[in-house]
Amino acid sequence: MTAVTSVALVRTPLSPLLRLLILTQLAFNIGFFAVLPFLAEHLAEAIGMAGWLVGLVLGLRTFSQQGFFVVGGALADRYGVRPVVLAGCVLRIAGFGWLGYAGETWSVVGAVLLIGFAAALFSPAVESEVARQAVEWEETGGGSRTRVLALFSVAGQVGAFVGPLLGALLLAVDFRVTCLVGAGVFVLVLGGHAWLLPQHISRRNIAGRAQITQKGGMRTLVHNRPFLALCCAYGAYLLAYNQLYLSLPEEVERAAGSQAPLAWLFALSSLLVVSAQLPVTRWAGERLDPCRSMAAGLLLIAVGFTAVAVARPAQLTGTTGLLPATALVVLLTLGQMLIAPVARAWVPDLAEPGRLGLYIGALSSVAGLIVLLGSAATGTLLDTGLPVAVPWLVLAVLPVAAIGLLPRGK
Repeated sequence: MTAVTSVALVRTPLSPLLRLLILTQLAFNIGFFAVLPFLAEHLAEAIGMAGWLVGLVLGLRTFSQQGFFVVGGALADRYGVRPVVLAGCVLRIAGFGWLGYAGETWSVVGAVLLIGFAAALFSPAVESEVARQAVEWEETGGGSRTRVLALFSVAGQVGAFVGPLLGALLLAVDFRVTCLVGAGVFVLVLGGHAWLLPQHISRRNIAGRAQITQKGGMRTLVHNRPFLALCCAYGAYLLAYNQLYLSLPEEVERAAGSQAPLAWLFALSSLLVVSAQLPVTRWAGERLDPCRSMAAGLLLIAVGFTAVAVARPAQLTGTTGLLPATALVVLLTLGQMLIAPVARAWVPDLAEPGRLGLYIGALSSVAGLIVLLGSAATGTLLDTGLPVAVPWLVLAVLPVAAIGLLPRGK
């Protein structure tokens, strides 16, 4: 863990359970990102899959994860966090072990579906408990719930930064070794949670009332207009952020002649989150309510796309040509810092009592669907032969339009 995260954990008087869950996010992302960034090359080079099939496999993994977040959240509400988290760890261990030995298409597909579904169990259960514990921490005078969720984001980003470095070192040996080490990380997570996670948590809502067990949670959710508005605005943010993997590589290759600078831009994004997330969250918490914080983040993202749109007709190349892309990465990352923790901290205020896991999962699932559909549209837009600034201007308009979707107040 970085010094920034360590100091933040020491200085923030969190409960042992919150500390465990935040460290869980760190370990989860280390294990995940030690393997997944190298999967596409392994499928193409070692197994010999065609490009379209590699894309399909990666898409299936994303769908099996994001699409089923709502299922994992609902199961956490029904059975509690502990069994769902432990089941997710077991499935992730099995999935990584299977992937390390998978040599045929059907076997790879089965492994990646298992890996994705494991996250669909694990992540919403952990995230909903973090949100619940953060609200209780705030209500007892501990401090802002958004700060807790910001620290959770920082821990995840540290894991996303360290994981690929670990994976790159392990690839010098073998992809199978990388998978087995990733599985080993989750063995440690499983053991830690089996030992430290309380036996009975999350069978109640944040106000301490009895868990709601009757059916109808999904029916109520789809009629919860403020929550669905938040999901759509959050989905617009994720669609914009997804351009780091869709539109940005194309622009970097145009400006630099290769995609080599991408690694540095991604590292810049990670370091910004690790070093600045907590100060930005503190600043925003003192000056902005949730609606204004998310609106400011969306506006920054729009400015980032506008910078590329303005510069694009000049056809700049080299270091100068990379400046608009760098500005986009910085502004997207700052927007992320203002949006992501606030959105998760807002969900408990909009969720039906006893259904926090369902709502946390639905936030990711609805946003993931928006990203899936929007990415297809964006890819089409980039290939239509329009004037070079137009796709970037459209991408700038989307987050501005999403500001109008935000619920007003808490």
